[in-house]
Amino acid sequence: MESAGVTVDDIAKRLMDCGFHAPTMSWPVPGTLMIEPTESETKAELDRFCAAMLAIREEVRAIEDGRSDRKNNPLKNAPHTVEDLVGEWNRPYSREAACFPPGAFRVDKYWPPVNRVDNVYGDRNLVCTCPPLDSYKDAAE
Repeated sequence: MESAGVTVDDIAKRLMDCGFHAPTMSWPVPGTLMIEPTESETKAELDRFCAAMLAIREEVRAIEDGRSDRKNNPLKNAPHTVEDLVGEWNRPYSREAACFPPGAFRVDKYWPPVNRVDNVYGDRNLVCTCPPLDSYKDAAE
């Protein structure tokens, strides 16, 4: 995957387009995904996950082969939102490829509320938008 410039973050974000919560990343081994389905997952759900992972591998291969742009592709732009589906589109791949990759549901699809965010910045710069603690005191009285 390194040959295509694809990171574990790119794969995790692309899984969101398929309707999966990203697996644990970089633990216990840095730069990896820890995939641990539970016994409550159905075979159909496991098959759907496998289809998504195989499709992601093909997207990586397209970058490696030069069929997809290294910086402007479904992996680097994931996750895709409803706004991406209905808004202006100027990407070199289709809306279909972006929003409905193999493994994604067409009905009852989960739509991420925002596009990609800078994980490292968010992890290091927590921003709380909660009211001040004093305001909770008045509500309790």
